[in-house]
Amino acid sequence: MKRLSLILLLNFVSLTLLFAQEEKRERTPIGGRPDIKGDLFIDFGFNRLNNIPDELGTNFFGSRTFNAYFHYPVNIGNQTGFTFNPGIGIGTDKMAFRDNRNLFNNPAIGPESSQMLELEEVYGEDISVNRNNASANYIDLPLEVRYHFNKRNYSKSFRIALGGKVGYLLNAQTKVQYTDDQDLTRKIKDRQSFGFSPLRYGVYTRIGFPGFNIWGYYGLNQVFEGENGPFRTQANQINFGISATLF
Repeated sequence: MKRLSLILLLNFVSLTLLFAQEEKRERTPIGGRPDIKGDLFIDFGFNRLNNIPDELGTNFFGSRTFNAYFHYPVNIGNQTGFTFNPGIGIGTDKMAFRDNRNLFNNPAIGPESSQMLELEEVYGEDISVNRNNASANYIDLPLEVRYHFNKRNYSKSFRIALGGKVGYLLNAQTKVQYTDDQDLTRKIKDRQSFGFSPLRYGVYTRIGFPGFNIWGYYGLNQVFEGENGPFRTQANQINFGISATLF
């Protein structure tokens, strides 16, 4: 199912680019972007877990978000300033937990669960941790309504967008890199579900010009499913950052 979702996503983007190449290309004055029907957003930002115990705290700069979404515009009326913009893409959220902690399976609950443990407790007390994070990768379907202040030329207009998105969890994994007491560097990747909810959904806003935007997302569902997450937390997610539009 996950492989099929990726294949469909790649085919969708390829067909869109193929049709776009047949159209007349012009350049806008903002960033010299080619004027192709639609928008390809590359989002960079940070993610925070809300409603969590102190033991599940994350480092701000290490907890990052990356999204790549293609949106196709559909005009709402004739020069009303409004467009409906359905999209598709991928999203990755990385969490860097504090105090050398990370997610591990919790056999007391089941294989689809997780608990928070200190790395020294698992790999030994005499280790030096170089890298430590957990990540979740999604295929997302964002839907948004935009208002363009320049009603005669949407491609050169300041705009405000409000929308929501639904995402399906492709995979989750942890990455740990440490140096042991024999001065050997170990790299460990563990791909499990770790109790992440298979679906996510939330609302977001995007504000800016063609070529550059700021955005924010608020997750309406719990990051972890039921009681499968560490400390049985009911955490939700807050993401925010900037984005560049490639066309």
